[in-house]
Amino acid sequence: MKGIKKSLTEEYLYLDLSHQTEGCIFPLHTAVTVFLLLYCDCKIFKVCLVLTRESTDISQIKNVLPQDVETQIISREELPSIVQNCCLPAAVERPGNFCRAGLAVVLRHIIQKSYEADPSKKEILELLGFKKTCLKACAEVSQWTRLCELTIPSAIENFLGESSEQPSTIPVEILQLEKKLSEPVRVHNDDKLRRQKLKEQKAAGVGLSLAKDKTKSKACNQETSEELDSPSKSLELELAFSKLTPQEDPASANREPSHIRKVKASDLPPLEHVFAEGLYFTLADIVLLPCVHHFLVIICKKHSEKLVEFPLLASWYQRIQEVPKVKTAASKCGIQFLDLPELLTTSNEQHPNLSEVPGVEEQSDPSFIGGPRPTMTKLMEKGIEVMFSPHPCPTWTLDWNNLPAAVSPKEGKMSSDRALRKQQQLNNLVYVVTNQARPGDRIVDFCSGGGHVGIVLAHMLPSCQVTLIENKELSLVRAKKRSDELGLSNIWFIQANMEYFTGMFNIGVALHACGVATDMVIEHCIKMRASFVTCPCCYGFIQSTSKFNFPKSEQFKETLSYKEHMILCRFADQTAVQLPLQRRLIGKQCMCLVDLDRARAAEERGYSVQVISMEPESCSPKNNMIVGVPI
Repeated sequence: MKGIKKSLTEEYLYLDLSHQTEGCIFPLHTAVTVFLLLYCDCKIFKVCLVLTRESTDISQIKNVLPQDVETQIISREELPSIVQNCCLPAAVERPGNFCRAGLAVVLRHIIQKSYEADPSKKEILELLGFKKTCLKACAEVSQWTRLCELTIPSAIENFLGESSEQPSTIPVEILQLEKKLSEPVRVHNDDKLRRQKLKEQKAAGVGLSLAKDKTKSKACNQETSEELDSPSKSLELELAFSKLTPQEDPASANREPSHIRKVKASDLPPLEHVFAEGLYFTLADIVLLPCVHHFLVIICKKHSEKLVEFPLLASWYQRIQEVPKVKTAASKCGIQFLDLPELLTTSNEQHPNLSEVPGVEEQSDPSFIGGPRPTMTKLMEKGIEVMFSPHPCPTWTLDWNNLPAAVSPKEGKMSSDRALRKQQQLNNLVYVVTNQARPGDRIVDFCSGGGHVGIVLAHMLPSCQVTLIENKELSLVRAKKRSDELGLSNIWFIQANMEYFTGMFNIGVALHACGVATDMVIEHCIKMRASFVTCPCCYGFIQSTSKFNFPKSEQFKETLSYKEHMILCRFADQTAVQLPLQRRLIGKQCMCLVDLDRARAAEERGYSVQVISMEPESCSPKNNMIVGVPI
């Protein structure tokens, strides 16, 4: 085992440190990260606490820092350059051109590294959940990740700051979490487990009518500590804690009796939450625990009458203390668990705030009926027609044969035909960027994937600094390997959600950024007054979010409703080569109209924007480029 540890790359972990109050380290992102380090008993990282306030009393801070985590306190000016361009927490490998930033990304990395250092700690890897997807989806597209990673920590920090001055309202994010805990659990083997639960209920004398009775089912969701021992909860608890404790002789799975197998899926009893994501203890519970604990401390001290509004959250809080190693890790980082009073079962009628809280996951719009022609005609009547700007140099191409092999997308895992099309796509983007770039410029390749765009730009523009930003670790690792082969010294790799990148830059690039990711790239560039060169993709995934409403431009808003705009987005995805020619042509027109809306919105904010069709058009079914330059 020692041999394994010695082979690990030395890494630095940088955490914000603003202040501490009543044993709570702020910001909560730092408290969460420290808690995970202690839970995993992780000694791999050199932890640096970065002061965010010059007036911070270091002597007081040191008193609340866990002795088990070796740390040093530094100023923001001492951060490596790559980290100065990111939100903390951040982890950096030596020599320092690969950075992981953002809470979810960093926590997942700590778990992976802890397991690699000691593969016998399989319970640590289990924190990543089914198929290792817990909090993997970025916060921009996953409302659950956003709730855990961003909105709950932020809301609790605000609540703690307000509670000392005036009576505080309960954060809506806490109500969202309570509602989430009341929803039926869905897992990959859902049907099998629900039939097993039904079998146990029948054996305990619970009739099938209980599963059909919606009123009783809702009441059951408002569980109390007494209900944990009831037959309806025994299966969930047994499954949850079976993963957390060694099992000497796992029971063999028997086939269910015929009368259980014949029950319709709609009549099966729902599975109920044991932990935040369902049945199993995951990283989401680690993130939520410090936040919920400090929230409950204030509630119990100053608003104890409101505790009855969170029976599910209170049950979760009590239950999580039974998880092995949680109490030990908590005590080391200053969390003294509360002994909550026993709560009576309460109905939704007694808590109107809970029923008013919107669901964590937004419901998609109903399927649209009809084609895009009426919408396109409506736009034409307002003078908005499909119109592309001329390509600046349709025949220009890189000299791929004389470039190093690692520059070419052929080095990636793709067929020769696909690699050729990728080269053609790169010809278009690289031409535009190289004609805009000036020595010393900073270029960011957003949603970089395996680095096809960024690596070519870094090779072609050695006097520019190129940064690749990608949420998927494996893609970025492959990109770094290709960069190392080329010996590039002007390139950075940042595994993070886009909004965690805070650095200044001159040009933003994105090849086939999916759905609203294109809009996020354009927005990021506009905020920095940077030029942008984007090639959109997955128009069918476009929908209004917490950050964007569609249509985006005033011109399109005055003409189309949201539903009409979604019709354009849906048909813009119908450009695949297998489709009939006429349908592909309509799809291309819809693509142009959606991108014209994006272009008009940027023009309203002081940009000169062109929508260009890449050459040759066969290089991709999604072959539009949106090129914007600040005026």
